[in-house]
Amino acid sequence: MYATPPAGFVARREELALRARTEGRAQDARRIHAARRPSLAAWTANLLRRSLPEESRRFLELGEALREAYGSLDRAGIKELSVQRRSVVAALSGQAARLAAEAGQRLSASVRQEVEATLQAVLADPGAAERWAAGRLETALTPPSDLLPGSAPPGEVARTAPARPAARAPAKDELAERRRERERRLARAREAVEAAGERLRERRAELAEADRESGRAGERHERAEEEVAAAERRLHGAREELRLSGQERREAEERRRTAAAALARAEREAREAAREAERAERRGDG
Repeated sequence: MYATPPAGFVARREELALRARTEGRAQDARRIHAARRPSLAAWTANLLRRSLPEESRRFLELGEALREAYGSLDRAGIKELSVQRRSVVAALSGQAARLAAEAGQRLSASVRQEVEATLQAVLADPGAAERWAAGRLETALTPPSDLLPGSAPPGEVARTAPARPAARAPAKDELAERRRERERRLARAREAVEAAGERLRERRAELAEADRESGRAGERHERAEEEVAAAERRLHGAREELRLSGQERREAEERRRTAAAALARAEREAREAAREAERAERRGDG
């Protein structure tokens, strides 16, 4: 049902609800009937999730890695990952727009922004990731404000606020271990983003090749259509020639039958004349 474009959603929903009621599944019918038609942006996000399951699974894994990294990085690390995150989201939203166009739905700039916001939310919020993973969004998602580009990373306010006197300063070894852990998490997040970017580049290359192949197939199709049209014209001409030759044949057959009948009459008349001449000759001799 959620794979149906928004314009056909209500009709599809009523069809499925009626089927459920007919089969005696009243509770399912009520649940189906209560489903809301998704917005165009939500439908596009659902389409992306259903059409590219492997890329979507990796995108969800990327979100987990990024959320883990955000919990322990400083502002510089957060800024770097934000730039990479936006690049991945822009590429994936571009794929979503192409899928929607293939399904007959052209996205406006505002709808594309809603799709990008939904993907940002999936990366930032585990609840949003769970909702998108189900493939049944009804509205676009909004990322949490503390993970929007340019905003302060989690815990930044606490770090910039005046520090309270500490009862005991952490040991140098503990501070070093925390620093190393932040670096490890940043490295893992960078690797996840780079891997996602590489996969998206591969998908774009595959799409470009598919576009080229589609163009070549379109040209072959056009040539085949021209050949079919020429063959149809030749067939039409041959049929017309067959019709005319058939008509001429029938007329010739009719003339042949007329001539044959005339010949038969002439032969009868000739035989009759010969007999008459013979009889006249016998009478003359007598």
